[in-house]
Amino acid sequence: MDIDRTYLKYDNHMNTTNEEQNGLSKNLLKGDKGSKAELRLGLFGIGLDTYWEQFEGLKDRLTGYQNEIAAKLNADGVSVVNAGLVDTHEKAHATAKLFRQSEVDMVFLNLATYALSSTVLPVVQHLGVPVVVLNLQPVPQLDYEAFNALGDRGKMTGVWLEHCQACSAPEIGCAFNRAGINFHLVTGYLQDPAAWEEIQEWIDAIKVRKSMRHNRMGVLGHYYCGMLDVYSDMTQQTSVFGTHFELLEMCELHRLREAVSGEEMAAKIEEFKQAFHVSTECDDGELDRAMRTSVALDRIVEAHDLGSMAYYYEGEPGNDYENIATSVIAGNTLLTGRNIPVAGECEVKNAHAMKIMDLLGRGGSFSEIYLADFNEDHLFFGHDGPAHFAISEGRVGLVPLPVYHGKPGKGLSIQMTVKYGPVTMLSVVQHGDGTLSFLVAEAESVPGPVLEIGNTNSRYKFSIRAKDFLQHWSEAGPAHHCAIGVGHFSSTLKKLAKLLGIEYLQIC
Repeated sequence: MDIDRTYLKYDNHMNTTNEEQNGLSKNLLKGDKGSKAELRLGLFGIGLDTYWEQFEGLKDRLTGYQNEIAAKLNADGVSVVNAGLVDTHEKAHATAKLFRQSEVDMVFLNLATYALSSTVLPVVQHLGVPVVVLNLQPVPQLDYEAFNALGDRGKMTGVWLEHCQACSAPEIGCAFNRAGINFHLVTGYLQDPAAWEEIQEWIDAIKVRKSMRHNRMGVLGHYYCGMLDVYSDMTQQTSVFGTHFELLEMCELHRLREAVSGEEMAAKIEEFKQAFHVSTECDDGELDRAMRTSVALDRIVEAHDLGSMAYYYEGEPGNDYENIATSVIAGNTLLTGRNIPVAGECEVKNAHAMKIMDLLGRGGSFSEIYLADFNEDHLFFGHDGPAHFAISEGRVGLVPLPVYHGKPGKGLSIQMTVKYGPVTMLSVVQHGDGTLSFLVAEAESVPGPVLEIGNTNSRYKFSIRAKDFLQHWSEAGPAHHCAIGVGHFSSTLKKLAKLLGIEYLQIC
């Protein structure tokens, strides 16, 4: 089916920027499962060795600017390998060796002044890591009066070369394109907030890519039978994200559940009280079931060092495995809140989306479209869990459900509304040819009546009509699940898609 792209911002590795709208933490690698290694950034500047004797002090000034860049790149969980100015072919090869030995995850190329592209290409040609080219002038505007007052054309030329970063950009771009090197250009000036926001987004994106490659996702049970959109190719998922899949056995979870001690139950009771607003309707039997299963889930996650999980199971009526399957939502919500996102209905693709949002410090709640309000022009999204505590408007409620719609049994479920304000929705889409892409939308979580049915439930306002969003989102062909995170951060997701080498489609 052809998609009417009137309202779409479509991109296959094209670059745009969105302003950051949320002050959540950017320390992405700290303490999260799947984030086991410090990020290492390579930084080198370029210049022409002929200039140094011709223009006194030029090299020192350019080195000073580069040290400023290195200091701004350096942060918690990040180390910078600053190779200085590369101005000869020999230094280029030495810098490439330094970066290889340092195992850098991304290279930042500082266009310090004009340089020959033949001294640049050898640095990055065989590293196999993303390259971000920094086209940053020292100042937004040259003081033309002071410049012309120098009088000495030699000195004036030296000052011009100190500010001629843009001169190298087309040559470097040409050489990289002809050599098949994928690069990303950031243009601005040294203290330009917009440029540094874009640089930070590249750092955030490479942190997520690295963390995903360290992530171990558990797959417990099987798909919800007949949900063809949910079925996914784990080999393709691994080839894109680098995630290891650990296939888990229900009998192991059962064994762990049977071994839960009284001491563990006492600790879990306290955790439930602190984490949830437990409804008085929850009877002791259901709480006991949920807490035992939660302890067992903690143990299986620990045993396999999991950073995320996808699950679904039914079991024969009255079977021990059915008892487990109908009591997992509370425990999986606790795991999600501890940076181990869990997707129900064995939605592996959405577990990836939730993990990405969690690594970005944005939450990542499991959702699907629930309802349209055409009078208010809002859409409702929700699910029967799990939820993400970090993005809840108020406390997360734990309530009983007399029936799990479309699933066997009854038990406890989650009631939660996503924080009011900007949100971003992400779906990892698998296409007919097996390739993956990101489908993204930005919206606002808004106050108003919601469906209090023991599910996560929120209403959202989009920049286009609800009718148009439903049309375009559905025509793009995602699974019916998506992950929702707080803030508008589509620009970072677009950069991550580029680093992963997949297509990106944004609805609004």
